[in-house]
Amino acid sequence: MTSEGDLRSNLLRAFEACFGGPPEWVARAPGRVNLIGEHTDYNDGFVLPMAIDRGVWVVGRSRRDRTVSVYSLYFDARREFELDGLARGGGGGEWIEYVRGVAWALQERGHGLAGWEGVTAGDVPVGAGLSSSAAVEMATARAFFASSGFAWEPREMALLGQRAENEWVGVNSGIMDQMISASGVEGHALLIDCRSLATRPVPLPPGASVVILDTSTRRGLVGSAYNERRAACEAAAAFFGVPALRDVDVATLEARAAEMDPVSLRRARHVVTENARTLEAAEAMARGDAAALGSLMNASHASLRDDFEVSRRELDVIVALAQGHAGCHGARMTGAGFGGCAVALVDTGAVEGFVREVAAGYEAATRLQPRVYVCAASAGASLERLAAGVKRQ
Repeated sequence: MTSEGDLRSNLLRAFEACFGGPPEWVARAPGRVNLIGEHTDYNDGFVLPMAIDRGVWVVGRSRRDRTVSVYSLYFDARREFELDGLARGGGGGEWIEYVRGVAWALQERGHGLAGWEGVTAGDVPVGAGLSSSAAVEMATARAFFASSGFAWEPREMALLGQRAENEWVGVNSGIMDQMISASGVEGHALLIDCRSLATRPVPLPPGASVVILDTSTRRGLVGSAYNERRAACEAAAAFFGVPALRDVDVATLEARAAEMDPVSLRRARHVVTENARTLEAAEAMARGDAAALGSLMNASHASLRDDFEVSRRELDVIVALAQGHAGCHGARMTGAGFGGCAVALVDTGAVEGFVREVAAGYEAATRLQPRVYVCAASAGASLERLAAGVKRQ
């Protein structure tokens, strides 16, 4: 794996080669992993993600015109566009559309933008459910902040990044990914209220490490299943006469369980209990209780598997292997489900053996090779001004 320092050096050299002369600034935004709080975001509930020490970088220099010129190290491609005349509906699947979409959202909000030129790269695995797209959006927003000088407010930038992804790129993401990428706090996860967007940093338990276990499977047919789960949650909220399942507690659900059809009951039970678990997890972290946090993670996986039914065999296998390791406090699938990653909370001293043994057991059981990432909690989107930098026409 390329170290963060090596990646930065590569970007600085690439900028000199591509644009001539030194850059003025370095923008960075992290990917994320959600520790607990799954399928609660669109139910106005609570999530507890952590920004990770893998991110997307933009090394750049401001321009005095309205042109944005970007070279991607990952795609080995350079793209340009003008800030004048951007129109909704211009999106597509190419990487530059995330940059263009952020420009569109910022201008729609009334921010006056200036052009810039930059080189971008990242070390967030693409397609692993670690929010590489939100990291691109928040790093891009920081780049425009560097060139244009508008006020930086993390909540507003997160909402604009989400709008770019929803309305320009055409991906129906929630707000969690952009919020944690914009607002992460080093050494902490972030409890996010998805209704008010209020946030509270909570520290990781001392002596515990977060390990991401990529099953090397990817989601298939998730769209129809996601829509079914969301519709079931909305129907359950209507049954209880509330705006969202966030407004139903466990006692109320249990009192009326006999009136609900079995599927709606299971879907609602996951969301209601997951919201409670997420709040309990934040309190466990605040008191440094790794065992309690791990137990809640285990319960979350069982609920996602049995009540919400969004797991799959490979996720269940890797979670069971993780949970069975002596150094692991708890583990669960993370993300929308049907493939992707699990997350485990592991004693720091046991991480090396945990990684080796879980990876070997998973490969033996599935004939798939997992990718494993040991992550630290990172700060959110940042900007570093460089001493040497000359504005370019």
